[in-house]
Amino acid sequence: MQRKKTLSSGANLTSAEATGQEIEFADIRWRERNVRIEYQWLAPQRVSAPLLVFLHEGLGSLAMWRDFPRQLCDALACRGLVYSRPGYGRSTPRAADEVWQPDFMHRQAYEVLPTLFQALGINTQMEPPWLLGHSDGGSIALLYAARFPRQAAGCVLLAPHILVEDVSVASIALARTAYLETDLRSRLAKYHDDPDSAFWGWNRIWLAPEFRDWTIENQIGAIGCPLLAVQGLDDEYGTLRQIHRIAERVPQTQLLELSACGHSPHRDQSVRLIAAVTEFFHYHKRGDKP
Repeated sequence: MQRKKTLSSGANLTSAEATGQEIEFADIRWRERNVRIEYQWLAPQRVSAPLLVFLHEGLGSLAMWRDFPRQLCDALACRGLVYSRPGYGRSTPRAADEVWQPDFMHRQAYEVLPTLFQALGINTQMEPPWLLGHSDGGSIALLYAARFPRQAAGCVLLAPHILVEDVSVASIALARTAYLETDLRSRLAKYHDDPDSAFWGWNRIWLAPEFRDWTIENQIGAIGCPLLAVQGLDDEYGTLRQIHRIAERVPQTQLLELSACGHSPHRDQSVRLIAAVTEFFHYHKRGDKP
């Protein structure tokens, strides 16, 4: 498995400047083609510390996290891994004829993430990582923890989706109009080599009629690790129903409801979020009983 190192430039300059780390690339084989994944290690010198993996949102990328991963890893005294999924950031864009299906998040959790771990030499059976996922990334974290229950130490879920709500569809439809009629495309181009790949892959499947029945409620009950599920009270893409339903299915879930917070708690309420994650992380890292 080939790995390449390169100093960040272009779209990801902001992220590299914020973290002081290099952007690297891993080549994996996925869906019968070669795919390049951009990734970044945070505090790799903490060799014996737990690993926290960051899973971005539906329009996110490595660079769009900005300085939050470094701040959180420093607060937790852990190592971090940030990466862009295929189709995002500087990772390989979607193929011209590639149309995402309703199982697109399952594929990321079951196929891409384990393959990336293998490519980077991360032994998740010996040292299960912690996962922090935002929006679609939160759903991917849940799916991974359910499929590989012994290979996840814990999950922090920021505005995760486990079912499709009307408010989500309405906001994603508005995003489509903004992409076509405003400067949204040029703003996304700062963070993605191919903004059309990132936007239309996400937007078209979420607005597809066959996606309205998508749910992972019946799958997450297999999760054995602790969860911290976070929802902003002003989230335009989801409601408290999402995290409350997670808690119904996974009893070891801790809930955090944030006022004055939209879809991105790590931007809107970063101080409160980091404090809550730090308490959650150290409580369960010690092995305390709930």
